[in-house]
Amino acid sequence: MTSAVELSDATWETEVVGRAEPILVDFWAPWCVPCDRIEPAVEEVAGRYAGRMAVGKLNVDEHPRSAGRYDVLSLPTLILFKGGEQVARLVGVVRAGDIEDAVSPHVS
Repeated sequence: MTSAVELSDATWETEVVGRAEPILVDFWAPWCVPCDRIEPAVEEVAGRYAGRMAVGKLNVDEHPRSAGRYDVLSLPTLILFKGGEQVARLVGVVRAGDIEDAVSPHVS
């Protein structure tokens, strides 16, 4: 995913909590096959909402603190943050339409 912001525990406050625009965070791990399967759907929705929503990726193996803070227990997990608060969550393999249904009420 070329347009995604690579997130870390160190950048979480700035890139997610302090971000003015909504950000869809993809919690993933390199060994997670379902994470690879949803990437095209995430990219599709990111393209539709370009300029109105950011997309970030957080490797939970490398940055467990941020994942734990939001009780991410299954992968893949997608969480939309707006104003630093979680406003939508999707867990598991989902279609682009499911992601768009979760995102659209929160992104103008």
